[in-house]
Amino acid sequence: MDGKLKNIKTCKASLVTMTELILPNDTNTLNNLMGGRLMHWMDIAAAVSAQRHANKIVVTASVDNISFSKPINLGNVITIEAFVVRAFNTSMEVYIKVIAEDIPNFKKIDTHTAFFTFVAVDQNGQPVGVPEVVPQSKFERDLYNGALRRRQLRLILAKRMSPDDATELKSLFVH
Repeated sequence: MDGKLKNIKTCKASLVTMTELILPNDTNTLNNLMGGRLMHWMDIAAAVSAQRHANKIVVTASVDNISFSKPINLGNVITIEAFVVRAFNTSMEVYIKVIAEDIPNFKKIDTHTAFFTFVAVDQNGQPVGVPEVVPQSKFERDLYNGALRRRQLRLILAKRMSPDDATELKSLFVH
């Protein structure tokens, strides 16, 4: 960074809400939403959230586990909510929640959650600094507090960090 004081933003400042109607072209042969289509929409919502937080171009760095345990049906409306949970030097962790709604039957169900990581970059694709995040609600604080452990696990799995250096993760197992 250039030595300037970094901005500080709330989680709410990066909140994105995206809504999609599940149409036949979005579904598989069982009339359920295709996983790839959902991941595409999740990536878009998360990218907009990260851009809103950083006020920079962002690129997807990683996607945590997405389990497809609850199908989303043809005709459902989905709402994807995304916001930045925590920022590190140049990267941001974005929390994503998917809610499926069967409007005629008055049913809503939380179907998916995930964490995506984005890196802010300049016009040449070089990483640049991002503002800090200040969580406000208990839920935001819980996500914020777990972000360093999730980051260390991602770095270990990517072979970019030694397990011996993962102090937050080790604190869970060694007392």
